[in-house]
Amino acid sequence: MKRIVFGFLLGALAVGWAVWYFRGQPPEPALTEARNRIVAGAAQAESAARSSLEALGLTPAGIKEELARTGRVIRNKSAEVSHALADATADARITTDIKAKFLADKDLSALSISVNTTAGRVTLSGTASTLENISKAMALAYDTEGVTQVISTLQVK
Repeated sequence: MKRIVFGFLLGALAVGWAVWYFRGQPPEPALTEARNRIVAGAAQAESAARSSLEALGLTPAGIKEELARTGRVIRNKSAEVSHALADATADARITTDIKAKFLADKDLSALSISVNTTAGRVTLSGTASTLENISKAMALAYDTEGVTQVISTLQVK
């Protein structure tokens, strides 16, 4: 029993001495420099993250206000760029579809009617042989998938 108590006291003394010794040692310059770089990098990352959250309106106050107002929080990633690219592709497809319909119709001249599409809004310009053909051109354009509005400046020739 005396040996166990003596061994325990000797072990505790050794641990105490090791802690005292290593705490009293000045840190190496390389370790200090690494620690400083890590701390600076962490502070910079925190600042960038905080800025991003504020830009997206994801601050606690912003989230609370939006939840109270709408009951949900929604953010769209890269909405402007993706919408612009999708709109340009969709607009080109809509214009092509309408021109194909005009080519297929024997009463309409695809060469006399210009089709411009912007964000689903179609503008028809040029000439048609009758008012009925203007109506038919507008109906064909309006029945095309993705069209939200048809504006006609077509004139009877």
